[in-house]
Amino acid sequence: MPKEQTTKKTNDIKKGEISIHTENIFPIIKKWLYSDHEIFLRELASNAFDATTKLQKLAALEDIKDLKEPNINIIIDEKKKTITFADTGLGMDAEEVEKYITQIAFSGAEEFVQKIKENDSKDKSEIIGHFGLGFYSSFMVADLVEINSKSYKKDAEAIFWSCTGSTDYTIKKSDKKEIGTDIILHINDENKEYLNETKIKDLVKKYTNFLPINIQVNGVTANEKNPLWIKTPKDVKEEDYKEFYQKLFPYNGDPLFWIHLNVDYPFNLQGILYFPKVMHELDSNKGQVKLFCKQVFVSDNANAIIPEFLTLLQGAIDCPDIPLNVSRSYLQNDPYVQKISKHIIKKVADKLNDLAKKDKNHFESIWNDISPFIKYGMMQNDDFYTKVKDIIIFESSLGYKTSIPEYLERNKEKIKDKVIYCSDKDGQATYVNMCKDQDVEVLFTHALIDTHFLQFLESKDSTTKYCSVDSELSDLLVDENKKTEVVDQDNKTNNDKLADIFKKALNNDKIKVDIKALKSTTISGMILESEHVKRMKNMSHFMQDKGTGIFDDFTLVVNNNNELVKDLMALNTSSEKEPLVTKLCHHIYDLAKMSKQPLTGEETQSFINRSNELMKELTTAKTK
Repeated sequence: MPKEQTTKKTNDIKKGEISIHTENIFPIIKKWLYSDHEIFLRELASNAFDATTKLQKLAALEDIKDLKEPNINIIIDEKKKTITFADTGLGMDAEEVEKYITQIAFSGAEEFVQKIKENDSKDKSEIIGHFGLGFYSSFMVADLVEINSKSYKKDAEAIFWSCTGSTDYTIKKSDKKEIGTDIILHINDENKEYLNETKIKDLVKKYTNFLPINIQVNGVTANEKNPLWIKTPKDVKEEDYKEFYQKLFPYNGDPLFWIHLNVDYPFNLQGILYFPKVMHELDSNKGQVKLFCKQVFVSDNANAIIPEFLTLLQGAIDCPDIPLNVSRSYLQNDPYVQKISKHIIKKVADKLNDLAKKDKNHFESIWNDISPFIKYGMMQNDDFYTKVKDIIIFESSLGYKTSIPEYLERNKEKIKDKVIYCSDKDGQATYVNMCKDQDVEVLFTHALIDTHFLQFLESKDSTTKYCSVDSELSDLLVDENKKTEVVDQDNKTNNDKLADIFKKALNNDKIKVDIKALKSTTISGMILESEHVKRMKNMSHFMQDKGTGIFDDFTLVVNNNNELVKDLMALNTSSEKEPLVTKLCHHIYDLAKMSKQPLTGEETQSFINRSNELMKELTTAKTK
């Protein structure tokens, strides 16, 4: 059966039992939140701030004498093993202590016990302050808690309340003269670390650094009061943002850019989000957004509010109306939280567009750092894609960065609705140079995500095709004036005969041979892969899967406009030269492969042996 509140009065001393329906609430407070004992400071400082704020509001309406400046002083007495939270707030009389400490503070006890057992968040400290239990967090570190308070009300008697952590308490008169409340914690041996002044100052910095009230530790101010996010953005300088970032995340380098949030309708949201410089595109663990509630620190993790693709962001947000006594999964599905998340996405997109249009040089300088996350965000969120699709940029073979719309506009006469890209600057250098020679612009992709991203762009806009520089030949690279003619009775052209020569020499059914007259005369042959196979291989590489050769589908393009190939055709008229023709065909094939990727060990050895043989034949012919 639940205990009813009972009291008895003896010589102005009232004794009673706390009215609770959960017998084991104190053991749960002490033990369940063992790892979060330090939150007692957050809760007691927050309560003290509320008391001072209420008194200031009342003072504007009533004539209150002996009103002092709002202040919270945390006094540490190592000898007595006490920590006192002394505020200049509105105080309490005996009736109010009975109401707010022994009744209302435990009105949510049963719900608290149930929630803390069910909550899937590791940070259970988020819960305790939202069930009217904030004051009782003091029993996590103290065996005895005392309240010495004097109400602002005229003729109110000061009172002294004490409780040892059981359901029994005592109230008696006090000789306190000044308005306000002192909460005295008699720290137990398990938590004597909190009797250290430096430790308490650190906790003030962590939890209540930005409360708009002077918080002292042993009479010396320990907090900064006003966070940067409460200021109007137009009143904040660039240096201020960087300085504030260093306060939140010491020893980090300067952020790439930031977003100042300041919304009061249809929800309350303030904060500053910073985009940090990351060393690797997969290093998104660097992000951390600190969550505050009315300028009081709540958690290091605001992931339920921040969209997944922006979890690398750092900074602080203050959301006074977000429910904190629920699970993370519930938060993510909460309509209020979803609105905040959408607003953050919009603000990030707006900032990116603003940078791209007003500070292009800076935008381009940070692009390599931010592009993987922006591309991932576009694939994750349609609204974000719509807002930033026209500002994503790629490095161009023309020597500068360009957007897709700009590229298409420049090349609409040459390669209509097609984007030629290079994913391997070194491995595809031959192909890129050939395009450069014919004034065909190529875009360079670098990020691991680009293989998926290009497919995503095609799915969003089917009118634009993305082609790897080594996947197909642009008509601009082929000499259309070099027409082939039938040269024998079997209706075969020179190109047909040349293809037969290579097929016979290579003796590999997997190798497709195509004869083209390229405008470049220096290239004897090149390897082309279909765009589909190219992307499958890139994906396989991304997944660190070497594959089993199922993607070995390519075409050897032989350039009949090359002098070596022309000589090879002439040599083929003599049966005596067939071994030499075979060696040359293999050599042209290997050269084409080498311009695309390294040869295997066995292929390299064959290439070296063949090179020696060809040079020997060349020198022998010269000496005859």
